[in-house]
Amino acid sequence: MSRFIKAAVALLCAAASCTLLAAPPYANVGRAATPQEVAAWDIDVRPDFKGLPKGSGSVVKGMEVWEGKCASCHGTFGESNEVFTPIVGGTTREDVKSGRVASLRDNKQPQRTTMMKVATVSTLWDYINRAMPWTAPKSLTTEEVYAVTAYILNMAEVLPDDFVLSDQNIAEVQGRMPNRNGMTQAHGMWDAKGKPDVRSTACMTNCGDVKLRSELPAAARNVHGDLSAQNRSFGAVRGVDTTKPASQLALAAKASVPGMSAASVATAAPAGAAGGQPASAAAAAAAAAAAAAPAPGVAKAAPGGMALAKQNACLACHGVGNKIVGPALRDIAAKYKGDAAAAQRLAAKVKSGSSGAWGPVPMPAQSHLKDEDIAAMVGWILDGAK
Repeated sequence: MSRFIKAAVALLCAAASCTLLAAPPYANVGRAATPQEVAAWDIDVRPDFKGLPKGSGSVVKGMEVWEGKCASCHGTFGESNEVFTPIVGGTTREDVKSGRVASLRDNKQPQRTTMMKVATVSTLWDYINRAMPWTAPKSLTTEEVYAVTAYILNMAEVLPDDFVLSDQNIAEVQGRMPNRNGMTQAHGMWDAKGKPDVRSTACMTNCGDVKLRSELPAAARNVHGDLSAQNRSFGAVRGVDTTKPASQLALAAKASVPGMSAASVATAAPAGAAGGQPASAAAAAAAAAAAAAPAPGVAKAAPGGMALAKQNACLACHGVGNKIVGPALRDIAAKYKGDAAAAQRLAAKVKSGSSGAWGPVPMPAQSHLKDEDIAAMVGWILDGAK
């Protein structure tokens, strides 16, 4: 290639680069986030308390919020192991003084609690603010978050009964956390040396006889009903139906086609024309989809009582046939059988919350639910929760 042609090509490339660099943004594709939108998203609180909003909350106020919105899952005193791992327990006044939880080293505590492990009070505040309560994350006010944090620390004997936690004194409270000196950076995640191994070839060869260390024993599989149905309706939900044996689920998985259970395949797949053989997986899936689709011009039916109960996380605390935190739904149906006024009375309890009818653990108010949805769920429960 001649010098002239080389120079011409270089000039054209330079011009094209300048054009690309100077090109305006894509039209009609997105927009810059507003300061308000950034503020709504940027809610995390760091250990140095950057991001912590101004405000305060007392231990007394925290007890009120706890009994109404927290005790149903965590127990009256934060010690329950029924639904979640206990929050309080395993710490002593000596731990508050030293900043190291002794029971983490001597293993005398049968189960590790949140207060034994957490090193920073900001972690408590941040998690409560973002993720609690279980059925309605981010619904607590700033005062309620301060108050609940203070009450947890009070139950752990870190703060006195009359304490008011605020953005002004939370740094002082950090100096009382039982495990504040238990966090270390002397490990690989902080002290990385050399080139990182991102291929993991060393730990994928010569593995030997690998045994599972985390599984649900058969005897405990159905203690709390169907765990896959006991998830709040936020984010992805994964799990298996624990009311069925693992062997049965494995067989169903082998017999299934993509997106369908074994039972669905057996029901939806028509017999083939030759010798009564089942139709292909694609035909079965198409038949199931056609059966599930509403007819033209017909509105999709509203979700039934059971679907609403799953959608609104009622099954996180109530099993259909077994007690979890609250009573089994079928036990409720049996108790109010033949009571003509039961539907109205139970709907009012769901809306406003209640306690005492089935034990000391209160049921928090579900005031955010629509009246017609509550009526549908109550009607389904009183009909036997089928």
